[in-house]
Amino acid sequence: MVAGIEDRMTEKEIAAPHIGDKDAAAHIGADATLLIVDDDGPFLRRLARAMETRGFVVETAESVAEGVAKTKVNPPKYAVVDLRLGDGNGLDVIEAIRQRRDDTHIVVLTGYGNIATAVTAVKLGALDYLAKPADADDVFAALTQRPGEKAEVPENPMSADRVRWEHIQRVYEMCERNVSETARRLNMHRRTLQRILAKRAPK
Repeated sequence: MVAGIEDRMTEKEIAAPHIGDKDAAAHIGADATLLIVDDDGPFLRRLARAMETRGFVVETAESVAEGVAKTKVNPPKYAVVDLRLGDGNGLDVIEAIRQRRDDTHIVVLTGYGNIATAVTAVKLGALDYLAKPADADDVFAALTQRPGEKAEVPENPMSADRVRWEHIQRVYEMCERNVSETARRLNMHRRTLQRILAKRAPK
């Protein structure tokens, strides 16, 4: 997971939401159940506390298996799911939620900035995705946005290198993670592609 991610969520931020309690309740609605699935324990606990102060009734899970199990018992109205978990892919949790409930507001988190996989999650029914580190206000805003609402333009858009990396990742996902086929479609040498895939996303 992303080192130091918990430092982005201060005690002040956890305890003091930027909107009033009544406004928060109005945004959330009558069903305030929220499932947060993330294998970064400190971040998970801080985010859970932050969401509780904003009016959610929070359940947490640190693995795909635990997330799916809790979904079967009590499908949540809201969910925050990390895509990369120790025992598998967060997409499996999203699918489990959608099998039991079609009105859940789902936001996915990715510590690797892998937009291609996040887009797959959106196609499965996620409302939005956030790249880690994401603070509590970002998560709350994403969870409670209404259909059709547009996200604010980021202050720091992606660099050209990052856009290229994301395009390569998208094609890689489209080719079902087949390196040879991805290299062929991108007109790129296979070894060059393997080196790019082995590196972390550029900023």
